[in-house]
Amino acid sequence: MSIEAISLVKTRGSDAKFTNPDLTASGEPRAQVALTQLQTLWINTGTLCNITCRNCYIESSPKNDRLAYITTDEAVPFFDEAQQMSVREIGFTGGEPFLNPGFLDMVSAALQRGFEVLILTNAMVPMQRRSIKDALLKLNEKFPDQLKLRVSLDHYSKALHEEERGAGTFEPAIVGLNWLAENGFSISIAGRTCWGETEDQARSGYSALVAKNNWPVDAEDPARVILFPEMDEAVDVPEITTACWHILNKSPQDMMCATSRMVVKRKGAEHPVVLPCTLLPYDEAFEMGTTLKRASAANGGMFDAGAVKLCHPHCAKFCVLGGGSCTARD
Repeated sequence: MSIEAISLVKTRGSDAKFTNPDLTASGEPRAQVALTQLQTLWINTGTLCNITCRNCYIESSPKNDRLAYITTDEAVPFFDEAQQMSVREIGFTGGEPFLNPGFLDMVSAALQRGFEVLILTNAMVPMQRRSIKDALLKLNEKFPDQLKLRVSLDHYSKALHEEERGAGTFEPAIVGLNWLAENGFSISIAGRTCWGETEDQARSGYSALVAKNNWPVDAEDPARVILFPEMDEAVDVPEITTACWHILNKSPQDMMCATSRMVVKRKGAEHPVVLPCTLLPYDEAFEMGTTLKRASAANGGMFDAGAVKLCHPHCAKFCVLGGGSCTARD
């Protein structure tokens, strides 16, 4: 059945979509996703970034500090709580994580507790500072099987990558990837699917770039070259009802919020808070509490005993219909 067949009754108009946490605009029960097992805990290091991308879902830029730099002292209690919940992976995202002055202390704290660590980075100047490189080399030498870096390379061509990220952003990313590869880091690449290409065409292009630079990346592996669906809140998307799981032949257990949570520190806030995933950094309606334990029991509004109600366009377009997930799936 086509996507158009999924709950597209617009009796109340598109303005009523994604407003009622329990019902869609057509009055059908809204789909929700229960936490099956917390596997990945994301830490947003802050929204400041060295570049401004055209369509950054979190609106990171050199001026956006809506999410403040989280500190090691603030992050460590979540690591300790995550250990008690058998979490296997700590993911760090931003903004650009390497701008956070305490970032590598956080990485070290996570690695020392035995977590796998995944760092999302643009691999540009912030990562390429000598002090950062030296610290990364030491961490990778000490924890070679735990540390992974995923580099944002929106397209394998300079022209389309810079169409998204701005002039002069392609070559520095290549330099960063080359350094990581030459020094034995476990790396992957994050691209986008907004260029009108088939997946085969995109992977073929990345394969050629990988071969040219001799990177240890299999571009045919979806866990090593991750192609993310585009997110645009201005685009009309269908709401996801409980019936959609059967219609789409998908399972709520396959959604990112079934296995992930994210911690953010809002500018001016006293404490960090837990959110369902990496896609909803600013919507306070999705705040689940100040600890992982409280998040697992969150009730009312967007949550039902910790289960996330899919009441946001990103839930529909990126996760359910797009099949996207920020979590590494090796």
